[in-house]
Amino acid sequence: MGQHFLPGNPPVALLLRRSARARRISLRVSGVDGRVTLTLPRGVAEGEALKFAHEKAGWLRQQLGKRPADMHVAAGAEIPLAGQAMRIALAPGDERGVHARGDTLLVPGPAGALPARLRAWLKQLARERLAQASDRHAAALGRSYTRLTLRDTRSRWGSCSAQGGLMYSWRLILAPEDVLDYVAAHEVAHLAEMNHSPAFWATVARLKPGYDAPRRWLRENGAGLHRYRFGD
Repeated sequence: MGQHFLPGNPPVALLLRRSARARRISLRVSGVDGRVTLTLPRGVAEGEALKFAHEKAGWLRQQLGKRPADMHVAAGAEIPLAGQAMRIALAPGDERGVHARGDTLLVPGPAGALPARLRAWLKQLARERLAQASDRHAAALGRSYTRLTLRDTRSRWGSCSAQGGLMYSWRLILAPEDVLDYVAAHEVAHLAEMNHSPAFWATVARLKPGYDAPRRWLRENGAGLHRYRFGD
């Protein structure tokens, strides 16, 4: 239905969406990217929905104010790596490849290439650690998966297809190791139970005892992992 703007300083972009299932007008602020969606039930005029948004302007700006500001990755900034704060720095000219030294991530090359190079390195590291975790949990379960892919998903941290393919968000490499391991256990458990039944959660508990803590961390802190922008 297009985009509208709620006036103010700054203006707030509203994405209008009509839903046949909606029973009332609703506003939703994404915790991941701050996108504001104004949902209209069938038969409700756009003008009525926009009036509703204007009436909720104070609440809307309050919700947007709670969201952590985006952080553009560059030399001197800090990002988490396996849950530990790491400072980003340009590597000396004679060094090759991204590498960690103490609490510093050294990235070679010109400053303009730093975000993309660091993201590529983080993705590769995420693939290695998620493959290790998935292999371990799959062996414990006595099942095998068909492939492992990485994406920068906003709505989920992982998934398992009916064909046994595992998909993960590469941003899990930013989270504590226990959280990455929990997501791997969760998705591998779907190889045996393609649902979220009690049997599924029993399988997760067998693969990852004490999974409640990393699951809670992801629910409370996961959206913040999307605030790091790598030139995108």
